[in-house]
Amino acid sequence: MTSSVDTFAQLGLSEPILQALSDVGYETPSSIQAECIPLLMEGKDLLGMAQTGTGKTAAFALPLLQKLDVSQRFPQALVLAPTRELAIQVAEACQKYAKHMPGFHVLPIYGGQSLGIQLKQLQRGAHVIIGTPGRVMDHLERKSLDLSQLKTLVLDEADEMLRMGFIDDVEWILEHIPAERQTALFSATMPEQIRRVAQKYLRDPQEVKIKAATSTVSAIQQRYWQVSGLHKLDALTRIMEVEDSLDAAIIFVRTKTATEELAQKLEARGYAAAALNGDMNQANRERVIEQLKSGGLDIVIATDVAARGIDVPRVSHVINYDIPYDVEAYVHRIGRTGRAGRTGTAILFVSPREMRMLRTIERVTRQNISPLRLPTKQDVADRRVTQFKQQIIKTLEAGELSFFEEVVTQIEEEANVGAHEVAAALAFLVQKSRPLQMPEKEVRSFESDAEGRPERKERFERPERGERFERKDRPERADRAERTERPDRGERPDAKKGKGRDLGNVANMVRYRIEVGRNQGATPKDIVGCIANEADIQSRYIGHIALFDEYSTVELPDSLPKDALMMLKEVEIKQCPLLIHRLDGESEVIAPPRRKWGGDVDGNRAPRSNAPGGKGGFSKPGFGNKKPGGGGGFGGNKPPAKRRTPREG
Repeated sequence: MTSSVDTFAQLGLSEPILQALSDVGYETPSSIQAECIPLLMEGKDLLGMAQTGTGKTAAFALPLLQKLDVSQRFPQALVLAPTRELAIQVAEACQKYAKHMPGFHVLPIYGGQSLGIQLKQLQRGAHVIIGTPGRVMDHLERKSLDLSQLKTLVLDEADEMLRMGFIDDVEWILEHIPAERQTALFSATMPEQIRRVAQKYLRDPQEVKIKAATSTVSAIQQRYWQVSGLHKLDALTRIMEVEDSLDAAIIFVRTKTATEELAQKLEARGYAAAALNGDMNQANRERVIEQLKSGGLDIVIATDVAARGIDVPRVSHVINYDIPYDVEAYVHRIGRTGRAGRTGTAILFVSPREMRMLRTIERVTRQNISPLRLPTKQDVADRRVTQFKQQIIKTLEAGELSFFEEVVTQIEEEANVGAHEVAAALAFLVQKSRPLQMPEKEVRSFESDAEGRPERKERFERPERGERFERKDRPERADRAERTERPDRGERPDAKKGKGRDLGNVANMVRYRIEVGRNQGATPKDIVGCIANEADIQSRYIGHIALFDEYSTVELPDSLPKDALMMLKEVEIKQCPLLIHRLDGESEVIAPPRRKWGGDVDGNRAPRSNAPGGKGGFSKPGFGNKKPGGGGGFGGNKPPAKRRTPREG
């Protein structure tokens, strides 16, 4: 069946869903999608065996969305996931696929998130609930989640839920939702207990078994660069400049539009590049491939489908400019090099949010992907000089140069200069379009990225509320009065000056706002590196940095030169322009960051209510302060439902 399915349109999906798939760059269904989507759209129960990374999220999410009645604002589908991370990932995927479905609402619910936020969102209504077993149980016991009209249930990574000890909770949920429903169970393995659950709760299920691509060509050297600070295009050109044995490359992006845009940008930088995508007719496609074979092109920027079947011997590198959505696509991509016993290199660009997908690729393919040291500008300059020398030596060895020697002799005599000076002038003329000497301005060092970022220390596991230490048992704090007073930033005796212009003693610091924050993946390290390098100032002049969801604030000297400020208005972090502007006290109003329910921007608990009879908790009407003596929290004096174990964090 999979061989005859070339497009998602053949699966009978609606136009809004097909448009969303086109927007994210999906062109051809993966094996599991082609197998599962028709069965689920027919209303059959399904038992699927598939590894993570085979595209199974779309396999159940697309038919689930297809069958929704968006006009009815109640939960029509429930997806159970073993971890909060997977729950969020599935919710984001559903939101992405439903981009052109007005009024659609998906809600992830999981342990560790404020119960108040979830209660409020449940009251507003949601069409699809994605949850971890423990938190779904909580809401069912509280009767804050009504699944009486549930039509579809999906159990994602059932074997992982079994391993984590949630299988009893899963069975409890299965017994407390409507029996007349469609159920799909996905599991990488099928242990006896999972098989028993399937036999008990699924009705005549159709079985789909997909074998994931578990190995890649051993002759392919696989490396990754974690996107950080530098624009991806600049990083790409640096890597291609210094890569040994780079003959020809296929660069993979997700969308057809991206193939055209990147090809144009690379051509503008002097590369022989062309796009290859599904919108091209067969004649143009064959012409591009033939040029790649003959050496007329060195780089092809392609989507997954357009590049399938390409076998060009001179393709030495595959570069994943955009990370693929699943492991199967990754294996197909890098298979364009290292074919028929040849060696090849595969490079993957990974943003911090995509590291989980990288680990999945490593686990499923059983291959280690090593970090790549991003070349510095000096590396690029050294490489260019070496190549220039090699060109000169080859020309000296192979060419008949007597005529040119005579010309040089004439220049020496007429200009009264030596042969070395003439050679230097000629070298300058030849390399003007591709400078051998890089600009003097230093750029941020990427040595930390080169070896891979050091792993963060594991966070201290916070004990459950009932297990926390009593105050009397906690270790005493050091006496604050005995602490050594910390000198001001400008006065710190051991502060390193570093590179960049020296602004002298700074008396006043001013707060600036930049339009990049946590949601864009920015870190204080990125902000410091960007400002210090682009404004050409020493990092010691960069004061307190505060990160919010959609923006950040940073303290800079009041004496910051205007040229530095103008430079910062144009630069980008994580491909987002800073748009830096000064905040002078209260003269400019900033939109406050989104607050967590009942607390400040950092999630700290709100002050207790001073309303009569309010004994604490939230002061919002309807949440515990309606009656005198209300004990706070949700539901007034109603005791909390009895909790069961185990629970996810």
